[in-house]
Amino acid sequence: MKQEALLEQITLGEDSTRQFKADVKNADSLASEMAAFANTNGGMIFIGVADDGSMPGLSLQDVARVNQLISNAASQLVRSPLAVQTENVALDTGRIVIVLTVPKGIDKPYFDKNGVIWLKAGSDKRRVNSKEELRRLFQFSNQFHADELPTKAGIDKLDKLRFRDFLRDVYKLKFPDSDHELIRLLQNMNLASDDGKLNLAGVLLFAEQPEWIVPQFVIKAIRYPGDKIHSTDYLDTEDFSGSLPKVFEGALAFVMRNLHKVQAGRGVNSPGMPEIPEAVFEELLVNSLMHRDYLVSAPIRLFIFDNRIEIISPGHLPNNLTVEKIRVGNSNIRNPILVSYAAKGLLPYHGLGSGIKRALEKWPAIDFIDDHDGCLFTATVHRKPVKELDLADKGELEVQEAPLSGQEALLSGQGDPINDLLNAIRIDPAADYATLAERLNVSGATVKRNIQKLKQQNRIRRIGSKKNGHWEIME
Repeated sequence: MKQEALLEQITLGEDSTRQFKADVKNADSLASEMAAFANTNGGMIFIGVADDGSMPGLSLQDVARVNQLISNAASQLVRSPLAVQTENVALDTGRIVIVLTVPKGIDKPYFDKNGVIWLKAGSDKRRVNSKEELRRLFQFSNQFHADELPTKAGIDKLDKLRFRDFLRDVYKLKFPDSDHELIRLLQNMNLASDDGKLNLAGVLLFAEQPEWIVPQFVIKAIRYPGDKIHSTDYLDTEDFSGSLPKVFEGALAFVMRNLHKVQAGRGVNSPGMPEIPEAVFEELLVNSLMHRDYLVSAPIRLFIFDNRIEIISPGHLPNNLTVEKIRVGNSNIRNPILVSYAAKGLLPYHGLGSGIKRALEKWPAIDFIDDHDGCLFTATVHRKPVKELDLADKGELEVQEAPLSGQEALLSGQGDPINDLLNAIRIDPAADYATLAERLNVSGATVKRNIQKLKQQNRIRRIGSKKNGHWEIME
């Protein structure tokens, strides 16, 4: 590094990647600084530079002493030892500045000699004080994955029918006869921890009511009028809980029912095609469910506006991934157990790194934001202006221009899938699941789920057979 390049770095000041020290005399203190850089994203320590950016520099004797101290700190006072680099930069004054480069660690977490783990916090450093931060460090170093987290759910929380069908269809196995055999099988399948409890992957994939065990891992969806978030006004809203396949199916149906239908060269009487291909949201929703950070206790948020659709996932991109890398197909598995089961047919997962590329091929107008400070990853799918669409149903324009307030939408049934379903049954009590799904523009699974809710609430009952019977509203 030449003096001009050194001056450019000093001018930028201290931050999470640069630190100034007029001199170094305490090897223990230097070791903790090195550990903090290695546990974060690496950085440079400029020795011979004061906090205010002035450069008193070091003498030749100081350089020899400091270099020896650096060697001792990196090899003996940091666990695991670090491979650091030093470069001496000569100043016009005849003094020297040592540029100490600490790489981003590949064996995280790094400890000082007292067993303390340090992280960079701006231009300073801080101790790791919580289990969540420690888990994340192990996660970034691939020594731990969030879907392995043990839960308090025993095998009594397992959806035995769904798990039985999965064993039969995928592995050609019978459901175990005893609880002992079932626990051992779940452990061998990486779905239960050593104490016999379901781990997070087991709960999300096969628990009967995952939202009772991990209520934060759901998708919250809202269709807003216009292009901004409103505090009270919305056109449609729904929370999606249950197993991951159920959450995926519900969220996908929510998006599709809130898209415009275009003729796309079809006949006047055809139902029309969605303005954006369904496969785009299929890929993005699977990606968010598989690769979100399950160490962050927050839901995935799905926002639909007039000009865009946002899928906001907890957790920024892991390790060295960047938006540019994922756009060309690079990937990093954050939750390997979930991914392995999605690939077995539980979700439409098409392979590592291919989902984002496939979505972009079908709809290039997608932006991605990797927010490290907010610990969020956002996929924004941009919509074409309505005036540019050849709508299959011109009446859609009028519907979009008359948003209801949250209270009005609730009273009218708009935005409330249960009330929408009840209204559809009132109009046609003999309608079957497929007919109701078509009229409500939702999936058949959504209709079945809401029918089951209404039955449990004793609000409807079935009179007669499935083929020739009808629904009766109990209200």
